Amino acid sequence: MPEEALVEGNALVKRFGDFTAVDGIDFRVAPGEAFGFLGPNGAGKSSTMRMIGCVSPRSAGDLTVLGMDPARDGPAIRARVGSVPQEDNLDTELTVWDNLVIYGRYFGLRRAVIRERADELLRFFQLHERRGDKVDPLSGGMKRRLAVARALVNEPELVLLDEPTTGLDPQARHLLWERLYQLKRQGVTLVLTTHYMDEAEQLCDRLVIMDGGSIVAEGTPRELIAAHATREVVELRFAARAAHEVALTRLDGPEGLDGLARRVESLADRVIIYTDDGDATVACFAERGVGPESVLVRRASLEDVFLLLTGRSLVD
Repeated sequence: MPEEALVEGNALVKRFGDFTAVDGIDFRVAPGEAFGFLGPNGAGKSSTMRMIGCVSPRSAGDLTVLGMDPARDGPAIRARVGSVPQEDNLDTELTVWDNLVIYGRYFGLRRAVIRERADELLRFFQLHERRGDKVDPLSGGMKRRLAVARALVNEPELVLLDEPTTGLDPQARHLLWERLYQLKRQGVTLVLTTHYMDEAEQLCDRLVIMDGGSIVAEGTPRELIAAHATREVVELRFAARAAHEVALTRLDGPEGLDGLARRVESLADRVIIYTDDGDATVACFAERGVGPESVLVRRASLEDVFLLLTGRSLVD
């Protein structure tokens, strides 16, 4: 018998007037799993998270969180959930320590318990040496780690992370990923939204790809790549748009690369060729009179899955 879901949505809808942000989606989050909503801005990810977090009512469909109905049991759910919104809402005039301690009091925790948890969390997120500093001058990465630490003060059963690393530099992103991965190993259930395909591949056990308020695919990162993309991808960049257009005419169709290319996509800055043999595909360029400025052969990614399913990239 399948394990009871920690979060489950069926035909879930969110409307804002005549606009449908979330259009009848189904999903299920198991205890202890890291589950992701991957998609571009405007796909409906944040609207879904706000419904799960009991801060925005659903328009239609069914939603249960921790076995309860957000429409009826919002306060009880929020007491057992940690939430990290897309925009940091830390109190920048308070110290790092006070942000944790004051937040802990909202849950009716004893002061000694709050202090113990705050100390553990600051050490875990490598913020202990900044405990007496005010939040305002901290780096973006430190503020983001503090926001996640604060969400864990009440020892939640479920942590919601809306675009957790947006705006962070690569070093700060990887440090936060490492901390989130450690939480996952400790059995904390994570639900996150992201438009970074590498973040989804790093953190998510399972995910759905959203576009235009709908779910277009679901599975593990490996399953989605295997099902919807090719083994390898070749990226071509050209010095001028005219050369880009000429290359498209010579690569178009199943015989354009001796049948090696399953699909050719033209983006604003590059041509992407989906193939199971990148080296053999590159070897055909000279015969076709294609002279790109640069060539990159790489493995397929979740961003390729999204492009193949929707016809546009995650950054569109």
